[in-house]
Amino acid sequence: MKLLINGSSHELADRLTISQLLEQLKLYPDRVVLELNLKILTATENLDKELCDGDQLEIIQFVGGG
Repeated sequence: MKLLINGSSHELADRLTISQLLEQLKLYPDRVVLELNLKILTATENLDKELCDGDQLEIIQFVGGG
């Protein structure tokens, strides 16, 4: 399955949910903003949705500093 993540093409062997993908990328759902196929998702919205071949995902991660 091919996904476009933050503008880069990624080839994944298995179908994944959004939650599983975030886990593989070591990202916490409550620390990112997600856009799937030009639709912004809330922090908990559709995390169990299965990604499909050709999906476009933008992931913006919050970064703290001081």
